[in-house]
Amino acid sequence: MSAGEYPGIYAEQGLFVCFEGGEGSGKSTQSRLLADRLTAEGYDVRLTFEPGDTGVGKELRRIVLSPETGDLDDRTEALLYAADKAEHVATLVRPALASGAVVVTDRYVDSTLAYQGAGRTLDVAEVERVARWATGDLRPHLTVVLDLAPEAGLGRFSGRDRIEGESLEFHQRVREAFVAMAAADPDHYLVLDARAPVEEIAAAIGGRIAVLLHLARRESR
Repeated sequence: MSAGEYPGIYAEQGLFVCFEGGEGSGKSTQSRLLADRLTAEGYDVRLTFEPGDTGVGKELRRIVLSPETGDLDDRTEALLYAADKAEHVATLVRPALASGAVVVTDRYVDSTLAYQGAGRTLDVAEVERVARWATGDLRPHLTVVLDLAPEAGLGRFSGRDRIEGESLEFHQRVREAFVAMAAADPDHYLVLDARAPVEEIAAAIGGRIAVLLHLARRESR
């Protein structure tokens, strides 16, 4: 993945925040806490997730996550996730950002690069070309990576979907991919230990978001 090849587009209006990480890392909890906090502070917030937060996405989510689907060709799986992202960005994310909202999403492009690229051992550069095209190369202003050893995260589930049910080695490759992406672009990432207390994690995220919102207000003057 070359930063020069994929320069990225950052919305001029609104704020786009993404939560990434392995299974059981607390993404849903932290994204909800952030959305609740910003809403209480008076911001227009859209809390969303991938895959599945559109009409089309719900059906795609059923296909890619249901154990009943069985085996999928790795490229088929990557393309289904890309289709979900295309619909999500076009119908939900971009319109919300254009209205000036803060969009908080649980998973985005990095998940496809980590799971369908590194996890499935597909060519990550090829997967990225598809994912960036599907999303118009729209990037989050900040991606929060909640880092957790896969054996700890997977232990939090009593039942597993198609992805959660993959091998420990698969999930280790996923974790390593998230950490590597964050290390390559520290200005747009925040990596936190998912084992820390929920309140401590939320405070660290809130501090970083406060800086971004302050900069956004200053630039809009």
